[in-house]
Amino acid sequence: MSKVSDGSKVKVHYTGKLNDGTVFDSSREREPLEFTVGQGQVIPGFEEAVRGMEAGESRSVTLGCEQAYGQRRQDMILDVPRDKFPEDIPPKVGQQLMLRHPEGQEFPAFIVEVKDQVITIDANHPLAGEDLNFEIELMQH
Repeated sequence: MSKVSDGSKVKVHYTGKLNDGTVFDSSREREPLEFTVGQGQVIPGFEEAVRGMEAGESRSVTLGCEQAYGQRRQDMILDVPRDKFPEDIPPKVGQQLMLRHPEGQEFPAFIVEVKDQVITIDANHPLAGEDLNFEIELMQH
């Protein structure tokens, strides 16, 4: 049996939980996740957890936020003057928006506060600052 290493194409089933047991994502009800190890297609800690596994093996890992989506960053919370907000979108707390970086890539942000003159949005990843717990099963590589 060969072990997973950089360059291995893998298929895994996984379930991700927060420390309080809340499931935030699972592949169990869909196709396994496919990726090539070493290419940065998944979060660093997940990729590291799969290295060294063999087909059919299961593993439980806890990733600190540094190995996942990083710490929450205050500079990713932005106040947008209401007059700069699109008029055709009535802002609501919890609403997701797609923002465009000056270099062209899009990323999601969420409205966290709506005031008369200012709308506050949070562009941190929703799982930033969270430790993540994964059950990983290597289906094939």
